[in-house]
Amino acid sequence: MADAIRALVALSDEADRYLVDSALSGDSTIDIIDYSDSQDDWEAFLDQPSDLVIVACAHYSERTAQLVDRAAKQRPSRPIVVMTQGSPNGLVRQAFEAGADDVIALPESPEGIHFAIQKVLARRQGASAPGTATAPLVCVLGPKGGTGKTLISSNLAVALARRDLRVVLVDLDLQFGDLGLALGLIPEKTVYDLAKAGAPYDHDKLDQHLMRHDSGVKVLLGPTRPDHASAISVDFLRNVYASLRTMCDIVIVDTPPGFTPEVIATIDVSTSACVVGMLDSLSLKNTKLGLETLDLMGYSPENVTLVLNRADSKVGITHDDVSAIIGRNPDIQIPSDREIPRSVNEGVPIVASRERSEAAKAFRELADRYTKPSADDASPEATVTRNLLTRRRR
Repeated sequence: MADAIRALVALSDEADRYLVDSALSGDSTIDIIDYSDSQDDWEAFLDQPSDLVIVACAHYSERTAQLVDRAAKQRPSRPIVVMTQGSPNGLVRQAFEAGADDVIALPESPEGIHFAIQKVLARRQGASAPGTATAPLVCVLGPKGGTGKTLISSNLAVALARRDLRVVLVDLDLQFGDLGLALGLIPEKTVYDLAKAGAPYDHDKLDQHLMRHDSGVKVLLGPTRPDHASAISVDFLRNVYASLRTMCDIVIVDTPPGFTPEVIATIDVSTSACVVGMLDSLSLKNTKLGLETLDLMGYSPENVTLVLNRADSKVGITHDDVSAIIGRNPDIQIPSDREIPRSVNEGVPIVASRERSEAAKAFRELADRYTKPSADDASPEATVTRNLLTRRRR
């Protein structure tokens, strides 16, 4: 059985051995090396030659998280699959944070088990597969209100969708979100409706609450009333993000001003940040503070894109002044355009309505940063993006 997949299987916390046996025995390509429900020497168990580790559990527990964490640290290049009995509600986020590559709810068909295992192996081998939790999450930030975060988010999303990427756009401004207006969408379903629907937040439920834009972008709209914001918790957002990243190519989150708990939680799970500022002293001061805050949170500067909106405004502040105040040059400069307010009012992003405008070109240049990583960029986001583009071109 030379081509068999060698799997180490560990049972944790009352996992049903018969149920796990039944799930795995139906796939003749899996060669099970060992079971362990009370392994004395966990390190020796993990040292055995294998292609992946499967951790089976009846429900989420600290022991399950510890097993996943130790397996991930012992050999980071080896994928880990968690099998859980019944609903994976509450487990998905914790499993991914501990180091798992995928979560399978039992019972599952042999075909489903085979697909899940094949996709995590493909991911580690550099070939992206649908359903893996590798989609980049871009957090669009603007510490000061009115800088154009919604404009940036909507145009970036549409620009990426026009490159045949599956894009999900999330409106995190839970009190006064305007993504629906910017995209001309009627809020038939919102994030509030999703929260009220309750867990688990699987693909089918999420898809039912995503609004479709003509460009192909799927949008999770913000609540229609400010008082609905209290229904959205940080744990809810983390679970939704974890699931969204398994059903699309890239997630873009439009955030409200400031570093609210919801924004911080989004930054924590993001792969890159897009910080938006403008040519006025208040905005530049707050942009500088925002960049410093990201640095204090351990965010790598290489994963932060600085966008200067209305970059050609004549307000007595030069681009040299911008660099001196912020401490770095803007990566993207969005020029002013009389058609931008009209495009917003009409709900048609300017990248779609006036493709030849300088503003549209700038938005496409921003999109390039997420679709054209440099050849020597080995970051997870760059690798994922490179694989996505390769798959799209086939």
